[in-house]
Amino acid sequence: MSGVHPTTTVEVFLFALLTAIATGIGAIPFVFVKNLTRRWLGASNAVAAGLMLAASFGLLYEGVGYGLARTLAGSLTGLAFIVLVRKLLQRDEHPVLFAQMSDMDASKALLIVGVMTMHSFTEGVGVGVSFGGGVGLGLFITLAIAVHNIPEGLAISLVLVPRGVSWSRAALWSVFSSVPQPLMAVPAFVFVETFRPLLPYGLGFAAGAMIWMVFSELLPDALEEASSNLVAVIVTLSVLAMVAFQVLIR
Repeated sequence: MSGVHPTTTVEVFLFALLTAIATGIGAIPFVFVKNLTRRWLGASNAVAAGLMLAASFGLLYEGVGYGLARTLAGSLTGLAFIVLVRKLLQRDEHPVLFAQMSDMDASKALLIVGVMTMHSFTEGVGVGVSFGGGVGLGLFITLAIAVHNIPEGLAISLVLVPRGVSWSRAALWSVFSSVPQPLMAVPAFVFVETFRPLLPYGLGFAAGAMIWMVFSELLPDALEEASSNLVAVIVTLSVLAMVAFQVLIR
């Protein structure tokens, strides 16, 4: 078509960088919420659990479209990986230092930031592969991922802020978790036919790790600080909201 120039690697990188920056928007609600205490930890963890659980099944649904076996293999690999990382953190004789938190809080925060960062590698590949299919498809996928990253940044902030991290640092950690997106988008765009078959593995890997995080870390923590009935209600509402959100941005 006349007037439409081919997408360059620089443009792909900048578009993917915008998706990473969008993750930091999830911390903005905490600009207006002051004096958070650990009483809020239960509700915060429940919301984060619901958002992550719905996002995980969204990843699985998308991955199955590329290949069921590869998606399931990726999920099992992600599960094994995160279990191994958790055991290594527990065995470490040196206290975990992360964002000036206590040892226990730092371990949990480090896990969720790590899980979301692994997830971002897959999203970066998704951006690059989509631009390989044309500018229109690439822009649509980029916008969808950017909007989708906002509640992911919220999920990270919901874990960090009640544990004493400022909203601005939570925003920075949220953006940091999405840095792999621009880093992976360019090679995926340049070698689209090489990366495309790997996409379901990455989607499954992220989903497996995130589901483990929900049931091993976030929900047990939520139940320590709030009643099971309240946690169940919050998780259900968060899942429904995230599912509706994912459908509306498609």
